[in-house]
Amino acid sequence: MTETSGRLLQLLSLLQTRRDWAGAELAHRLGVSERTIRRDVERLRQLGYPVDSLTGPAGGYRLRAGTEIPPLLLDDEEAIAIAVGLSTAARASVTGIEETAVRALVKLEQVLPKHLRRRVRAIGSAMVSPPVGGPTVDPQHLTVIAAACRDSERLRFAYRSRDGTDSRREVEPHALVNLGRRWYLLAWDRRREDWRTFRIDRLARPASTGARFMARSLPAKDAATSVRESIIGAPNRFEARLTLHAPAADMESRVPAHWGTIRPIDAHSCEYRTGDDDLRWLGLRVATLGVDFEVHEPPELIEHLRALAKRLERACADGLSDRMM
Repeated sequence: MTETSGRLLQLLSLLQTRRDWAGAELAHRLGVSERTIRRDVERLRQLGYPVDSLTGPAGGYRLRAGTEIPPLLLDDEEAIAIAVGLSTAARASVTGIEETAVRALVKLEQVLPKHLRRRVRAIGSAMVSPPVGGPTVDPQHLTVIAAACRDSERLRFAYRSRDGTDSRREVEPHALVNLGRRWYLLAWDRRREDWRTFRIDRLARPASTGARFMARSLPAKDAATSVRESIIGAPNRFEARLTLHAPAADMESRVPAHWGTIRPIDAHSCEYRTGDDDLRWLGLRVATLGVDFEVHEPPELIEHLRALAKRLERACADGLSDRMM
């Protein structure tokens, strides 16, 4: 490969990593002059790549969407990350992505070098992912929102809150966060002038406004922590307080952080606070903790668990009778 051809591939790879590039920054990255960058951009255009020039004091370039997908230039780790992501996407909480992910994975594996195919298959054979239930999200919504996060563009969408209230929102999107079976958007709500966490499956018709914004300081150390704290701090219809007969350190390693908070009582027990709008799901959550516990509140949860215990006892008794017959 000639020096010029190699540089063109490097330039194309950089243009694919983000939306806008200043000419001076590209020249610095590639160790050439801005004049050479202008010539290389013109060569890419002659090869059919739609590279636009940006106006402004510094000038710059943007690889816009064309009529065909240009070749994606991936290093080894990027290729493995994409292959593993596609192989698990069939079990993700994204509507209709299963078949699409399989088709994309087949295409990718056809062009992967042999040593990378072995690594991808080794990782895939060791991974076990149970089927995901619950609400799913539209992959087009994720694409629109992710682009707005990347380009720091304001976003508008319709939103339905947990109590069924509909509203229109205009936000400054910061990040998409996946926690368990849910996708969330962390964003600055312009009307409420505060950070908000939005569930993507409750969101409709997202669209970028085209207006840019300056990034704000997060309310926590990172986006995932911000979303977790928002979920934990949100009021629930049923708020539960329990004593777990197990060390706090053991329970913290077993209970997801967004399921509630754990506080040590002594060396052998801890207090667990959690909540949910669905009493059945709340009861299932605490019943599967795998340790002895006592429920202090709410009374609705205590009654629900009593009824559940009676049903389980009857089921066990019926099963024993069938075996003795």
